[in-house]
Amino acid sequence: MSASLVVQGRSVSERDLEWIRQWMGQNPGRSRRRLSQALATHWDWRNGVGQLKDMAARTLLLKLHQRGIIELPARRQLSTNRMRCRPAAPVLWDQCPLEASLAQLGVLTVSEISTQAAERKWMAATLGQFHYLGFGGAVGETLQYVVRESQGRVLACLVFGAPAWKCQDRDRFIGWSAEQRQRHLGWLANNTRFLILPWVKVPHLASWTLGQMSRQLSGDWQAKYGHPIVLLETFVERQRFRGSAYQAANWKRVGATQGRTRQDRHTCMHAPVKDIYLYPLRRDFREALHA
Repeated sequence: MSASLVVQGRSVSERDLEWIRQWMGQNPGRSRRRLSQALATHWDWRNGVGQLKDMAARTLLLKLHQRGIIELPARRQLSTNRMRCRPAAPVLWDQCPLEASLAQLGVLTVSEISTQAAERKWMAATLGQFHYLGFGGAVGETLQYVVRESQGRVLACLVFGAPAWKCQDRDRFIGWSAEQRQRHLGWLANNTRFLILPWVKVPHLASWTLGQMSRQLSGDWQAKYGHPIVLLETFVERQRFRGSAYQAANWKRVGATQGRTRQDRHTCMHAPVKDIYLYPLRRDFREALHA
């Protein structure tokens, strides 16, 4: 192996690997969770608000394990991916049809609810029931939003999370090198879920919501994670949707995916082609992402 390699956006040296192997050898009964916490503490690996990045450390260790560079202890708990497939607890929704104009709804509010357990549970159940992709879980830096009308009734929900690690047309639009992408990828956020509740029929609600998010998201991200967001992305499945709401909110279509998944190492796994939409939150987003 070379003197160092880049995993999870971080340079890992042979000395780092030796520390990991030595720690595991000295603590054979420790779990993967304890190991990731110890590694994050050893590196003092923290986000912008000072929180240990133990989940990032856990992902880094798993990637090293998958490459055969280290050998992690066996899992003690059900994996995150399998947990995502569990059905959420049933929820009763007020499905009375709501048809109105934006003006008739009064003042709308957009609330970030990722720190509220009851709201998160409601979000997971709602997306699981009514979004074609389900909830999908919340791993890494994530913000979750609900949109309510003046009487408190929920109209829509959104999730923003980590961006795609690689995306050829996106990276070309930004003008990124591989090194710049590794350094600045965290300044992007992916709109992974957007749901207008199926009984809500309000023209222009979707584009209004996206416009509100463009003004609110970066500040919320800064408050929770200690750094801003300068560019938003989303991937719209071409066979299902036309991307009309994103177009109306001035998101820019910059290309399309190649119809493969991130696990497709041999270019033989097919996935739906998705149009790639981007929305800069700053005029100087390229300068910020090239610094």
